[in-house]
Amino acid sequence: MKINIAKKAGFCFGVKRAIDITFNLAKEDNKGLYTYGPLIHNPQVVEELKSKGVKAVDDLTSPDIRTIIIRTHGVSPEVYAETSKMGYNVIDATCPFVKKAQNFAQILNDEGYQVLIIGDKEHPEVQGLIGFAGGHAVVADNADHLPALKNKVGIIVQTTQPFDTFRKIVLQVISTVREVKIYNTICDFTAQRVKETRELAKKVELMIIVGGKNSSNTNQLVKLSEDVCAKVYHVETAEEIREEWFQGIENVGITGGASTPQWIIDDAVKKIREISVRR
Repeated sequence: MKINIAKKAGFCFGVKRAIDITFNLAKEDNKGLYTYGPLIHNPQVVEELKSKGVKAVDDLTSPDIRTIIIRTHGVSPEVYAETSKMGYNVIDATCPFVKKAQNFAQILNDEGYQVLIIGDKEHPEVQGLIGFAGGHAVVADNADHLPALKNKVGIIVQTTQPFDTFRKIVLQVISTVREVKIYNTICDFTAQRVKETRELAKKVELMIIVGGKNSSNTNQLVKLSEDVCAKVYHVETAEEIREEWFQGIENVGITGGASTPQWIIDDAVKKIREISVRR
């Protein structure tokens, strides 16, 4: 059985940066060290951080907090204001691509545009972007269900959204709105990973996508793989992989989401190789 491993599987630049910052801080002094929400959307990494004394909190009023690390997805200006009021030492691990999107959201709002964010309204990155857009941005994840739009619209996009979704919504907006200003804030690494995953999924009989079940970009890799590959399985760890999936399969593809550590991908590859040897 041939196993094809995506070259861009695993941590993206922003996630690796946040992980390095946090683990280095934990080595120096983990007393009172917390992340605001999960640092990244990977349960195994969150548990590993917890074992190093770094816990995730959603409530900034905890008396134990001395240093708070802002997650990769970013937060709203209101959260920054609250951390300042509480007197915490703030370490900002927001992905630089997300920072850029936040900046554009603020610019568009200041210029009087109705800000349209393309993405998942419940995702923490989008929640932060809404805050930078003045708290009254509208959100869309589908060209067929656009919110009510004004005549002057500024568009930004969640950094992990597929370009196809971005393109379809933009085309729909410019056909109905008089003035549109657009910033393509999709992360370059994400775009490359999506392209690579789609091409790989077309060539294999079965795809394994490794990553957190709560990871937006991992779930998107699953969906786009399902569009072109008959058998697609989403697993968080190698323990979830089942030998019976590979009956009659000769060509397998494997990739991981942007928040998936290399060691978890390596474990999955190892298990698939063991299954291949037994066949």
